[in-house]
Amino acid sequence: MDTPLPPAGPEKTLLIVDDDKPFQSRLCRAMEQRGFSVTTADSVAEGLAAISLSPPAFAVIDLRLQDGSGLDVISQLKERRPDSRGVILTGYGNIATAVTAVKLGAFDYLAKPADADEIYNALVAVRHDKAELPENPMSADRVRWEHIQRIYELCGRNVSETARRLNMHRRTLQRILAKRAPR
Repeated sequence: MDTPLPPAGPEKTLLIVDDDKPFQSRLCRAMEQRGFSVTTADSVAEGLAAISLSPPAFAVIDLRLQDGSGLDVISQLKERRPDSRGVILTGYGNIATAVTAVKLGAFDYLAKPADADEIYNALVAVRHDKAELPENPMSADRVRWEHIQRIYELCGRNVSETARRLNMHRRTLQRILAKRAPR
């Protein structure tokens, strides 16, 4: 398991970008208690403005915001301040967005609901080259379901277009989409 270290260097600036105001204010208070100087933003536009004003050393960014994707914010943060550490939070987690977030410079990717301790540990964790074996790895059925959901979302929830891209019959896809996610 990664051993948490105090934030790198003396600067403990943190930007929290989340449109869930109650969650944002709770996280803000919790991180201030841990010694961070916190700035908050409710949207992609506010997050980008805060970064252009003063790029923080750390960031916690929601993936889906009212005016766009938190990936735009993490990308801008890494461009303006390459040494920053950003964590993406989402209630709509899937493998593809996690990979994209990490490629754009996110240090970690957490599914909501995440508590302040999890977020703090993700912000200050030491990255290891070898990932730990997950306690409950995803089943092959779950991986397939995640892939289908990703394509479905990318096709604007259009069943016919998704079925065509997946080279599958439309009715088969409809049956799969109607079922609950496998474990």
